[in-house]
Amino acid sequence: MTPTNAPGRPATSRFRADLRRLRLDPGQRRWLVRDGLLALAAVAVETVLAGTAPPELGARGWPATMLMSVFCAAPIALRRVAPWPAVGLAVTAFALSVLVDLQPITVGATFVLLTYTTAALLPLRQAALAAATVWGPGLAVALAEPPPPGFSEPSPAYLVFTQVLLALVCFFVGRTVHARRATILALEERARAAEENQRSLADQAVADERRRIARELHDVVAHHVSVMGVLATGARRVLSRDPAATDGALGTIEETSRTTLRELRRLLDVLRTDAEPAAELSPQPGLAGIEALVEQVREAGLPVTLRVDGTPGPLDPGVALTVFRIVQEALTNTLKHAGTATAQVRLSFGIYWLIVEVADTGRGPAPESGRLGHGLVGMRERMALYGGTLRTGPRPGGGYRVYAKMPMEQLGAPIDKGAA
Repeated sequence: MTPTNAPGRPATSRFRADLRRLRLDPGQRRWLVRDGLLALAAVAVETVLAGTAPPELGARGWPATMLMSVFCAAPIALRRVAPWPAVGLAVTAFALSVLVDLQPITVGATFVLLTYTTAALLPLRQAALAAATVWGPGLAVALAEPPPPGFSEPSPAYLVFTQVLLALVCFFVGRTVHARRATILALEERARAAEENQRSLADQAVADERRRIARELHDVVAHHVSVMGVLATGARRVLSRDPAATDGALGTIEETSRTTLRELRRLLDVLRTDAEPAAELSPQPGLAGIEALVEQVREAGLPVTLRVDGTPGPLDPGVALTVFRIVQEALTNTLKHAGTATAQVRLSFGIYWLIVEVADTGRGPAPESGRLGHGLVGMRERMALYGGTLRTGPRPGGGYRVYAKMPMEQLGAPIDKGAA
């Protein structure tokens, strides 16, 4: 797991945040084990070199060197799990090695690995700050300590040059790895987006094909229904004169109706999606269910009155279901948003129009710009299906009103747009 740090946070805050990350995920534990083995390898190399050191180090020099080597190599194990604590520990180890005048080779290995790791994992500014923090004390020591007289050691300028060059090489190698990882992540994200886009295009193609098939099946069903209507008209006219022809027409109507039902089932199978729930087997409610619905709303705490103007005629089941759903949705919204209020449901059955009106005296729904509820969309779609209109909004003087008006085409009467 790659450690992430928010840009712009102080280094001390990042340091403390890394110190608080005591729980490691499996990926971090794997990195901790691998880097710990790498640190042990550096200590082992230091041990071998210390064993072949000149005898003037003395017996006490070898154990002290090993302890300092372990201390200086410890940041290597933390470099991927907690980079900023590793940087702080590396600087502390280097300062201690300078104070005791004992600098093992693991100091240089730690600086190199930390510079590369921070450059590869952290953002640019944090990586540059970490590199400066790691190498700054070493450069200051190199400039402050002149070489002992009589020894042919490199000059301070040469030491500074080599350290800066090594730091820059490690830093830019890390940044190259960082850029490559970012490129790979961007390509993976683009591939994922392209895959999702391809999937959405495939789903859209399936939906378009289903709509095309549905239109074709609709035309077939409409043709069969029109044929049945023509045959029924002809059979009624010749019923008394030619019973044999009437019997043949009725047989054709029977067969055509069965074919129509099969095509309707296919049409429903085409329009149904996998995400839709299974259809309910109970009968759909109609006008008779409105009284029970009003009674349920009264029991829920909303005083509702039902008013019916005119005489309800025979309505198609789809029309009756639409009226019920409009009343149900309007009363549900009243329960949700009206607060302390009363409501009235009015059904008006005219010669040419059927009017459904649900009005309340409450405060209405809270205004939300650009948002249209699913219930209102459903009512509007149902009304558009039967050629009706829907108006919703606040009432003059307070309250909210849902007003639906649909033509009574099922009665066979002419539609007069001026009649209400």
